[in-house]
Amino acid sequence: MKKNIPVKIIEDKTLKIPKNKLANNLETDDFPIVGIGASAGGLEALEQFFTNMPIGNGMAFVVIQHLDPVRKGIMPELLQRFTPMKVFQATDRHKIQANCVYVIPPNKSLFILNRFLYLLDPVESRGLRLPIDIFFRSLADDRQDESIGIILSGMGSDGSLGLKAIKEKHGTVLVQTPASAKFDGMPRSATEAVIADIVANANELPAKLIAFLKYMPVAKTEPEIDIKSTSSLDKIIILLRQQTGHDFSQYKKNTLMRRIERRIRVHMIDKISSYVRFCQENPNEIDILFKELLIGVTNFFRDPEVWQMMKENILPGLMNELPNRYVLRAWVPACSTGEEAYSLAILFKEAMEQVKINKNLTFQIFATDIDKDAIEKARRGVFPSNILADVSPERINRFFVEDGEGFRINNTIREMIVFAPQNVIKDPPFTKLDILTCRNMLIYMEPELQIKLMSLFHYSLNPGGILLLGSAETLGTQNEGFSPLNSKLKFYKTFSYS
Repeated sequence: MKKNIPVKIIEDKTLKIPKNKLANNLETDDFPIVGIGASAGGLEALEQFFTNMPIGNGMAFVVIQHLDPVRKGIMPELLQRFTPMKVFQATDRHKIQANCVYVIPPNKSLFILNRFLYLLDPVESRGLRLPIDIFFRSLADDRQDESIGIILSGMGSDGSLGLKAIKEKHGTVLVQTPASAKFDGMPRSATEAVIADIVANANELPAKLIAFLKYMPVAKTEPEIDIKSTSSLDKIIILLRQQTGHDFSQYKKNTLMRRIERRIRVHMIDKISSYVRFCQENPNEIDILFKELLIGVTNFFRDPEVWQMMKENILPGLMNELPNRYVLRAWVPACSTGEEAYSLAILFKEAMEQVKINKNLTFQIFATDIDKDAIEKARRGVFPSNILADVSPERINRFFVEDGEGFRINNTIREMIVFAPQNVIKDPPFTKLDILTCRNMLIYMEPELQIKLMSLFHYSLNPGGILLLGSAETLGTQNEGFSPLNSKLKFYKTFSYS
């Protein structure tokens, strides 16, 4: 890998982009698409960004800003003053081209599919619109690990949920330094929600993004790891275990390498062996890498079809069979910041009213994660206002109370859940459970560890208990002890051999 060459931006904005993936694909459809979210103070930040973005950069930019829905949009004309790239107001089925800028029109939601932009009328009321989250989520779904999201100055928290989606797909996240933003709400919320790959002043982000993309490896579905890299990877696992107490040796090597390669690019390091030395000399990097490996991505009522079945079929089915005064027990391992556990508790309250039975049933949820910081956030139960993208106004009014710029879970729901740090691999499990929901954790683990955990989950559940897995997970070959209730939505039921 070539040694990093500093990016130099000159007065006429011409810059020779190095011959790499970024530059070689200018005439093809294989170029980066960058989503940029901005709100209050955003015009100043956008000026700083585009003034320092050289022409011929080989990227396309989609700007999402909070606009007055009843006024004609003049943002394209304003941005055209700052950049020699062509600036367009997005239209329906607008094909994206490299070295161009596209701006969301007023009173529209913007989506992307196969490098085409699509406009939809917003269904949310005016005060609840989150156009940045909407586009970033669409970008993550469409571009996967090639998605790039940038958050600039703005009030509120729009964009942070979208950045989580980009992170989950192994995409790239950049954020304006909160202290440099005219309004720091959005940048601050973004840095609290995810570990940004780059945090810098708006005028510095272009050069840092170009330098970062220079180190982008050629995409491979399952890259082979050579012997030297395997040795370095094992050394990083040792450093992680030594500093954090957690063992990643049974996690999928390709997943670990993708996360490590991202950190290598952030620091402009030429090879993994040099990164090992960097970690030895900078213990804080081990803590950051540990956070990166935890895949702490979640949101309320993720995959609505799953929660609909939970509310309308799974929970009522259990409730009808249970005796009076029974305490249902559930476990949510890898709960991250708690949205999944709170969603389950809310559905229990709603399902109890739906089935109209008077059995005095109660619900106890154990929610665990190895990330102690995530557990502390979950315990507080305070979430930014952009959860309105996933939580209906009716549920907000009933199960939350306003708390500053966000919402706090009310006591009725909070008291159902016990949050605790726990390592599901080595710590004792919870037992005598009726429900166990473990979504999108197993996919990051080697088959041997998956088998071990599936056996543990069967042991933890009562006969007739419900197991819910993630959308990309299956029981694998070790499906003894479980029968499918809905294979598409990943609901399974336990049975005993006796």
